[in-house]
Amino acid sequence: MRPLDVTKREEEYLETIYILHKNKGVIRVKDIARIMNVKPPSVVDALKKLAEKGLIEYEKYDRILLTDEGRKIAEKTYSKHVLLTQFFVDILGIPPEIAEQDACQFEHYVHEITVQRMKEFASFIQENCSYVLKNFLKEKLEE
Repeated sequence: MRPLDVTKREEEYLETIYILHKNKGVIRVKDIARIMNVKPPSVVDALKKLAEKGLIEYEKYDRILLTDEGRKIAEKTYSKHVLLTQFFVDILGIPPEIAEQDACQFEHYVHEITVQRMKEFASFIQENCSYVLKNFLKEKLEE
């Protein structure tokens, strides 16, 4: 579960910063705004709040960096996102674009125990019930 003082929206910002850093190395306000579909002033306000909470290092017109605590939250959120997307696509047969959207919502609310059980269930199904899973997914594709 996320710390009480970090909101769902702040998690989204941290995850976006993490992904941008991972993929591009450079994090700019305009890139965050584009990805999150918000205006740059909204990004600046959010960055100031995240900096006040010690989750990022940010100075106007300067670099944006995750602190260790910010990185932990971002990595945890991102790993949930990846797991949920994969579960929705590979186990439930949800189209990738829908799975991606749903994972964005679920990742902020799902408990760690639920994520772990989903991971274990997916592994069990893939290892022990591959024939049943293939048939289930085949039926979903034909619908």
